[in-house]
Parts: sequence; C-alpha cells; structure tokens
Amino acid sequence: MEGMPLLDTRAPVEFKKGAFPNSINIPVMSDSEREQVGTCYKQKGKQAALEMGHSLVSGESKERRVQLWCDFARANPDGYLYCFRGGLRSQISQRWMKEAGVEFPRVLGGYKSMRRYLIDRLEQHIDSCPFHLISGKTGTGKTRAIKEINRTVDLEELAGHRGSSFGRLPAAQPTQINFENALGIAFLNLSGSDESPVFVEDESKMIGCVSLPASLSRKMQTAPLLIVEEKLESRVQIILEDYIDDLGEQFMGVSADEGKALHKNHMLEALHRIRNRLGSELHGELATLMSKAFNADFRTDLSVGRDLHKQWIETLLTRYYDPMYEYQINRREGNVLARGNRDEVIEMANQISASQFSTKPR
Repeated sequence: MEGMPLLDTRAPVEFKKGAFPNSINIPVMSDSEREQVGTCYKQKGKQAALEMGHSLVSGESKERRVQLWCDFARANPDGYLYCFRGGLRSQISQRWMKEAGVEFPRVLGGYKSMRRYLIDRLEQHIDSCPFHLISGKTGTGKTRAIKEINRTVDLEELAGHRGSSFGRLPAAQPTQINFENALGIAFLNLSGSDESPVFVEDESKMIGCVSLPASLSRKMQTAPLLIVEEKLESRVQIILEDYIDDLGEQFMGVSADEGKALHKNHMLEALHRIRNRLGSELHGELATLMSKAFNADFRTDLSVGRDLHKQWIETLLTRYYDPMYEYQINRREGNVLARGNRDEVIEMANQISASQFSTKPR
C-alpha cells in the first residue's frame, strides 16, 4: 500500500482525522456541504439528501472537482479512489470521471475496509514476529543504529518525534490513526518471514502524543535486547548534533527571522516540563547554562556556545537520564543478547538477521 497513489474523496474533516500515506484529498463535498446533506438525510431521507448533494455540487463547482480528479488519475494511472465505505461518494466521482473520458478504479469498501485490513494485519504481524530491542542510554545513537540494521521499523520516524522529553519537532506529529496506518504499512513492507526478528528502538508506550499499540508495547517488554554503549563524550556530541544543530536548522526552516528564538524557547520549555523530576536546584542550574549557551549562539560566539551546550547536556545525561535509564532497563524482562558500541551492535543485529534468513526453508 505504501507508494500507491490514492485519491481520497471524503470531506476534509474526515481526511484530517485519518488517512493513508500518499493519499490526496479532493473531496466530493466540502465540510459545510457534507453537513448540510447529512442534516437533510436525517430529516427527509436518502432521496432528498441525494438531490441536495447534486444541487450543491453542480455547474462550475462540479466541473472544477471533476477536472482535479481527472488530472490526478492521468498523473497516477496506477492509483485508486475511495470514500469512507466505498459507497455513493466514490461511485459518483468515478461515474463523473468516466463521463469526462477517464476511467479510474475505486476501492470496494473504501477507507473503512482498508483501515480494518491494516489494523488486522498489524496485529497479526505483532503476534507472529519476534522482536529485538535496540536499547542504550540517551545519546548512544540508537536511532542511527536502527537506520543501518536490516528488517527494522523506525517507530520514532513514523511518530514524527524523537521519543524524549525534548523530542518534539517543529512539524506536527501525525494523528493516532495516521500513526497506526503508517505502522501497519511499515510491517506490510517488511521483507522476509514473519518468523524473522524485527528490530525496533527501545521506546516507552507513548512517543510524544501518539501511543504504541498495546500488543506491541507488551511484546517489547519481554523482547531480547542489544544494548548500545558509547563513551559519555560521544553521547554528548550526538545530543549536540541532534538537538542543537539539526533541530536548530529545522526551526530556522520554519522562520529564518525567529528560528533561533523558537529553538531556544522550545528547549527551555521542554526542560521546564521535567522540572519536578529534576528538582528545582538542578532545573535552575540547567536552565541557566542552556540560556547562556543559546545567548552565545545569538552573539555568534559559537565556540563559547558549544562549550556551554556541552556542559548542560553532560549534566542532564549524568544526573537525570542515566539514572532513569538504569531504573527502566532493570524493569525490562528480555534477555540481553549483546552489548557493544553502535557499529558493533549494528553488525551483530545484521548477523542475527542474516542467520535467521539463512535457516529458513526456501
């Protein structure tokens, strides 16, 4: 399903609640038109609602929508169109396109059937697939490792969030429904047998504002672990690159004029959200160092700024994240398969994956 062009003819409000990757929303009816037709249906019945719908979408309004659908179909001849249940809206749009000289297939059962299929298949994959967790302290580069390992699902990428208290990105996270849809497609696209291990990063139940399926979260709790271990200096550098350099560029992409200020505020707000867990004294110490670091960046005193950033990062790691990791890793029930630096864990994970494939009957 990933990569398949999809023409979604539902109303915008439906599309915003949940859709599929590579789908584009060109609705039969706008939100207000759909609301009017729905009210008419409740008060006067199906035939009256149909007549109202045709009166609302007619003339130039109809021609404009049909033209957009036809343009999409010509640009994506391998695509499909759908509405919510595969009913009137997709049938009408398909008929109008045919009258305009363009034949385009529709999904029987619509969005609802595709969504149900994805969720069912996702649960089947979770049930049948063995999972291995890539774990390690904050800053060891677990996400970087995931991108180099065969047969993985990058949960943070799908969630649009880096998983930590500071992990929110300038771009909004997907809705819960869209996250589940993308997760289902990611599992569908995995190569190999369902009995071959899938490597995922060690995550909590929530990644930002989206939650993992309960079945996946339970299975991860008992999954074997490969633990990435890196020196503190290396971990500080990774956090600096990810949360100061890369995240700073993302905020500058949002606003060239206010990007630096937005980045600073974002980091200070994230720090404030964990104030109770840090304690007021440590929070104050970190907030002061962080503010000084960003202020030095504003003055383009970059060497001073980087040194100050490294100071607060190291303090935050050693006095907050490391003790929290030790507590959480002790609650994991899975066996530790291996420990090593990031390159070693990547090699070991790929060896495990290769050995699993080689032992499967062909």
